[in-house]
Amino acid sequence: MATEGEPTDSIKVLHLLLLSFTWGMQVWVSFIGGFTLVKQVTRHTFGLVQSKLFPVYFYCLLGSNFVSLAVYAVYHPRELLDWHESVQMVMFFVALVMAGLNAQWFGPAATEVMFQMRAVEEEHGLGNQIGLGSQREEYAKLKEQDPKYRAYKKTFGQYHGLSNLCNLIGFMCITTNLIYTALKLSTI
Repeated sequence: MATEGEPTDSIKVLHLLLLSFTWGMQVWVSFIGGFTLVKQVTRHTFGLVQSKLFPVYFYCLLGSNFVSLAVYAVYHPRELLDWHESVQMVMFFVALVMAGLNAQWFGPAATEVMFQMRAVEEEHGLGNQIGLGSQREEYAKLKEQDPKYRAYKKTFGQYHGLSNLCNLIGFMCITTNLIYTALKLSTI
């Protein structure tokens, strides 16, 4: 590890805990919690839960990625970085940017459009069924017949897709950094 000063044990533990917290939170929110919840509640309840959960999730990611990057940068001066440490620094930065995009732009935009879609769905008696797969024909018919709903659906798909992409890129960066850290645990 290229350092000018050796981090204390507390700093090493903080760094590892932040990486673990971030990775675990991303696994749970991205791959477990949503898939479990979507099968248990109505479509509109699922959207409401996500609208409350995602801002907290994105800002927790933003904060933990910022602190991880700051801690790493303090103990890895740019002038002393080897190739692997440079890659790790870039991945911390990319994860921070991805969380920032989701917290400030994609998450709020997707939520706003989701509530507009919800209003149209409620006008047509949709959204109160459990699971996303039921009443597919009715949703397809609504999308075909209502240009406003079709536009909302398209916009929501774009923001939701970009948000998912940012989340996945951030997850891959944190996973790789966690692997790097595990392989060089004595040099945190």
